This record gives sequence, structure tokens and C-alpha cells, in this order.
Amino acid sequence: MKHLTSIIAACTLASALALGGCAGQAPQENVSPEADIEASEQAIESVGQAEDATEEVAESEQLFSLTRSDLTIDETIADDADESHAIKADGTSESYRNIEVVKTGDADGDEADFYGTNAAVYATNGATLDLSDAIVTTDGFHANAVFSYGEGTVLNIAHSIIETSNNCSGGIMVTGGGTLNATDLFVHTTGNSSAAIRSDRGGGIENVTGGYYQTDGKGSPVIYSTADVTVKDATLVSTSSQGVVVEGKNSVMLINSDLTASNTSKNSDKSSWYQAVMIYQSMSGDAAEGEAFFTMDGGSLTNQNGDVFFVNNTVCTISLDGAAIVNEDASGVFLRAAAAGWGTEGSNGGHVTLNLADEQLSGDIVVDSVSELNMYLSDGTAYEGAVNSADEGAVYVEIESGSTWKLTGDSYVTALTCDAGAIDLNGYTLYVDGVAYTAGSASTGSAIEFTLPTGGHGGPGGEPPAKP
Repeated sequence: MKHLTSIIAACTLASALALGGCAGQAPQENVSPEADIEASEQAIESVGQAEDATEEVAESEQLFSLTRSDLTIDETIADDADESHAIKADGTSESYRNIEVVKTGDADGDEADFYGTNAAVYATNGATLDLSDAIVTTDGFHANAVFSYGEGTVLNIAHSIIETSNNCSGGIMVTGGGTLNATDLFVHTTGNSSAAIRSDRGGGIENVTGGYYQTDGKGSPVIYSTADVTVKDATLVSTSSQGVVVEGKNSVMLINSDLTASNTSKNSDKSSWYQAVMIYQSMSGDAAEGEAFFTMDGGSLTNQNGDVFFVNNTVCTISLDGAAIVNEDASGVFLRAAAAGWGTEGSNGGHVTLNLADEQLSGDIVVDSVSELNMYLSDGTAYEGAVNSADEGAVYVEIESGSTWKLTGDSYVTALTCDAGAIDLNGYTLYVDGVAYTAGSASTGSAIEFTLPTGGHGGPGGEPPAKP
């Protein structure tokens, strides 16, 4: 498995510490306009460092490298107006190659985040926009770099560098049902609430192949999904926020990709835990309510602080198949399904189907009193950990022949299906529906039927609640 600590250490771009409210992307409560201005000024000061930092990251050990010296630039397209675009394809088919796009100018939240106002490169109304061998930089507030909006709109970008340095400025983004296909990109964002692979209200489809994606800001996961996002053969690094956040009825699939997350900053007081992957429903209206999906096929996930997975206020399926999972924080757990500050108290837990195939992993699983877990071990999976050691939530475990569970603490499950010899008690006790399990015995049980959490829309004063 590939560790990317050296990559993280190489990045010297400064990130703003204050945070304005970014619709659909991790707004923080009670932030003054003065703090917004200060944050913007701090972020703009870092623009001069962007090229040097890009070179440093690219020289580090990683799967993909692309620097300015690798590209031939024949034309520069610049735009410094507020709420406008450097390149806009509106219902047309357009193509650009060997260009540099420079965007300054600011915008307000919803128009920029929901509809693409102020994006450097923008496609809408069923347009097809092709972009390759390009450099796209933005330093405006709410200045997303590359944005596809609306059903039927397709934006293709390849072999390009994207850098954003101010708050609420994502790298590649879809809303309103747009489609964006990215191949071999180098994307680096340093502002707060600035996911490298980003989506917002109305979602869409993002297909990413190859490349390197890094975020350094608070509230800036590498992927923030209110869409269907697929990433293949890429390197993903977050130095401050979660690596991946999936909100509502949406999905993220990682195929042979390496994700490293160091979630060290809080974007709200809704939760006290840090994690690499968060799956939740904010009830802000940005994401439809329904089952969320997080899938890894091969590749690796390295968590450097807190828990690996956290699920709150939603139903989700987490599927891992041959993925290397490492939690470098000994105090963190593998999976935490628990209530937090989103949703209606008493019914805002996490309801998780966990599929582990061809996995060798360890770490405890926490399921609180308003949460539920169906856990399936298959294809030779070997799991070590304590499950529901506090005896709070409802848990079903099913172990296919050839897979094993080794306890590292007393565990409590509601029901169990396994062959004789599938469970190594390791000196601990496993309770099945309150009765101690007998080592070496077979068991048959039934999975839990989940109910989707509902209600809890809006926050104080009718405003959307804070995001992670």
C-alpha cells in the first residue's frame, strides 16, 4: 500500500482559517462578514505560492505527476469580473487546447454553488465542452474552477492543472444533473469549503480517471458528493478535512485509487469525531433523502486521525473489495454509526450495510442506540475487532464460509449467521441476542430491516444546518 505522508509534507500552500457559509459545501455557523473578508484576503495572499507548491507536490512520490513545464500554452484567457466566466459554453459544442485560464472576481453563495455563477470554465444548457492541456487557476471567493450544470451538459477535461486558492472554490464540479469527465488532472485547492471533486444541489455525474487531487482547507474533503462520483486509478489526499463525504441519496466509487485523509479541523460543532469517510444527510435540501453508497474496489484508504468511517442520519451501504484499509490513529475505530447534530434527535443514527469481500482488516465497530448494522464477511475476509462492545445498537453479522472474525473485545450482536469455526473468541465473549455464543458452533439468524431517517430540515432561523 502506498503511503503519501511525504506528499502532504511537501505542500506548503497556506489555507485560510476563517470560513464563510458556502451553500452545499460545509458552511459554518456564526461567521461574521469581517471574518469572510479576512479569510478571502488570507487566501489571495497564497496565490503567489501556488506554482512553487505545485512543483513540490509533483516531485514527491505519487502515482501521477503533471507540472506547468509539461504543458504548452498558446493562449491565456482571463476574467476579473464578479459573477462571470472566462470560458462559457451555453448550449453549444466547443473545444479548447493549450490554454491558460485565469479567473478572479467574487460571487455570493447559492448562485455560485448551485448554478455555476463565477466559475472559471462553465458549461450549461446541454453544451458539450472539451478542454485539454490547460491550466486553470482561480483566486476569487466562490470561484469554482471547472463547472458542468444541467441535464444533458457534458464537460470533458484532460491532462490539465487546476488550482483554486480562495474559499468556496472547488476544483471540478457538477450540479443540476450535469456530467463531467476528467482524465489525468492535477487538482489542488487550498481554501475552505473547496472540495477538489465537488457537487451540489441537483447532483449529476462525475467520472474521474487518473490524476492527483489534494485539498488543504477546512471543510474541504477531496470528494464532496451530492452526485454519482466514480474515481479510477487516482491519488486523493486531504490534509485537513475528511477524504470523502457522501450526502444523501448519492454515491462514491473508488476503483484502484489511493486515498489518504488527515481530518484535523472541525467545520462545525455538529460532531465531536474526526474521520476519513463521512456518510450523512444534512437535511438542508441539497441532497435527496435515500440510501447512500460508498464503494472501494482495490486501492487503499489510509486514515491519519480519528475513525475510518462515520455514518449519521442516513441509510447507507459500504462495500470494500480487496481494498487495503489502514487506520494510523490507534484511538480511532473502523466504523462508527451514531447520532450527531444532523437530523431529529432520537432517530438520527446511522443505518449501515457493510460488505467486506477479500478484506484483511482490523478495528472496532461502534453502533449507538439509534443506529443499526448488517455486516457481511465474504471471499476470505479476515476481520479482527470488537463489535458493539457497549451493547447499544442492533447488529446482524453474517460470515460466509472461508471468512473469519477474531474478537478483540466482548461483542454484542442481535443475530448471527456463521459456520462452525468461523469465529475466534480470542478469550472474549460474543453475545447473540443476550446469550453467550459457544465457540465452534454454527448459527443462523436474520438481517435487520432499516428505516430511513426523516425530518429535521433546516437549522436555526430556517437556515440550512452546518455541514461537516
